[in-house]
Amino acid sequence: MLSGLSIRDIVLVDRLDLTFSGGLSVLTGETGAGKSILLDALGLALGARADSGLVRHGATQASVTASFEFSDTKPVEAVLDQVGLTGDAVRDGALLLRRVVSLDGRSRAFVDDQPVSVGTLRRLGDALVEIQGQFDAHGLLDPGTHRQFLDDFADHGGLLRDTAAAFGAWLEARSSHEKASADIEEARAREAYLRDAVAEFDQLAPLPGEESTLSELRAMLANAGQVIEGMGQALEMVAADGSGAEAMVAAAQRALERIEDRAGSRLGPALAALDRASVELQEAETALAGIAQDIEADTARLEEVDDRLHALRALARKHGVEPATLSESHGELTAKLEAMDAEGGVLAALEQAMATARKIYFKAAKRLSASRAEAAARLDGAVMDELPPLRLEKARFKTALEALEENHWAEHGLDRAVFQVSTNPGTPLGPLNRIASGGELSRLLLALRVALAAANPLPTLIFDEVDAGVGGAVAAAVGERLQKLGARLQVLVVTHSPQVAAKGGEHWRIAKSGAGDRLVTTATTLDQAERQEEIARMLSGEVITNEARAAAASLLQRSSGA
Repeated sequence: MLSGLSIRDIVLVDRLDLTFSGGLSVLTGETGAGKSILLDALGLALGARADSGLVRHGATQASVTASFEFSDTKPVEAVLDQVGLTGDAVRDGALLLRRVVSLDGRSRAFVDDQPVSVGTLRRLGDALVEIQGQFDAHGLLDPGTHRQFLDDFADHGGLLRDTAAAFGAWLEARSSHEKASADIEEARAREAYLRDAVAEFDQLAPLPGEESTLSELRAMLANAGQVIEGMGQALEMVAADGSGAEAMVAAAQRALERIEDRAGSRLGPALAALDRASVELQEAETALAGIAQDIEADTARLEEVDDRLHALRALARKHGVEPATLSESHGELTAKLEAMDAEGGVLAALEQAMATARKIYFKAAKRLSASRAEAAARLDGAVMDELPPLRLEKARFKTALEALEENHWAEHGLDRAVFQVSTNPGTPLGPLNRIASGGELSRLLLALRVALAAANPLPTLIFDEVDAGVGGAVAAAVGERLQKLGARLQVLVVTHSPQVAAKGGEHWRIAKSGAGDRLVTTATTLDQAERQEEIARMLSGEVITNEARAAAASLLQRSSGA
């Protein structure tokens, strides 16, 4: 609820600090005393448009601070989370909204002393307070809010959650289908390229590491003559015939074997080493001979190797890859083509999943619509019951449910709600703010507020002269309904009606004091005797009679027993 309002240098207000309690509080005072200034100041703290004309003459800036206390912190925390603010005080159930306006009309906004945008201030204000004036374009007069008001009244939160969850699943299924369709469309556009590319790769069939292997082979084949000549020289040096290494090792073995029995066991290691050398030399000879034969056999393949290398490198250039990765690229292109060929079945499965999700959402949303229709009938009856005492017995109220086009279906269902009214027999139903006149509209909104009171999401309602143009029994009926609202919510009412003023649990008198250009607005809380005097003034005017005092006492007595 609104627990305090501190105003500095706004129009006729020099310095004013008001502390509010729960229930119904009334603000009274003579015309021009400054009651509207208080609402304008509060509006600033709630994000209303700033105007340099609000700065009191002689001051350099104006400021207003609204303090709030509440038990349900979730709505405020949700706004703070959305705008990236911390809210330690909010978790303790408190919040300060402050606005400072300079002479040039520019303003600064703060939440718990943290600088914020005016838009943030307005969003927080919308979660805390509704100011209901005769021509206010917000709250109940905004058709965009009617569905939410009806849903709060219906209290079908479970149906809303089911519908929202089903809508989210449908959205996800649609997104998956759309992505798959786009991917297939893109693949189809590249299908001819993919098929040609895979066929080309299939024909060449590059092997892993093939280009590197062929490059080495080509380098050897290109120099086959020098290689064979070198290996021939090596064979001559190794071979057993003549004076090669193998013959020399054999001669050394024979020399040592002739003296082996004379040297004891000392020549054993040397003979073993020569045996190994002989074996290794024989293996080298065999290997060189084999390589020479292979080279002679491969020499005729040089042209074939050149052609293969050229084909591999040309394919790599064509597809913008390295020759070493041709085999990997072949696999990737083949996999894409196979996936594209299989996507027809995938798309059909996604279409079926999307259709199933839509059916589930539609079923949940239809249950929600049925609950809304039942709640709309109950709300219409509750509002109609409130109209006769407010001198609106000829008026009709109806909550119309309008089906949305499928492209406007959303997490909150298939329809929207619109509050409609007709104030005269024979006239068609129409929007609240277009059909009713000022006085009628205020009372219609009051009746609707009373009917919605149990489901009202806002902790504070403020009515600006809801009793305009009525008196007597009708004004008393207005007061009774405001008192009824005050039993559930914090209600602040600016009023000129003594019948309404008498219903308040707290009474503020707004007045002007001073003289000349030093007039200032003051606000005073009244005790019981002062309330009686103020209500007597409202009954009789400037000269307060004993009869007016007696009537005021009677009103207060009846109101306290109500």
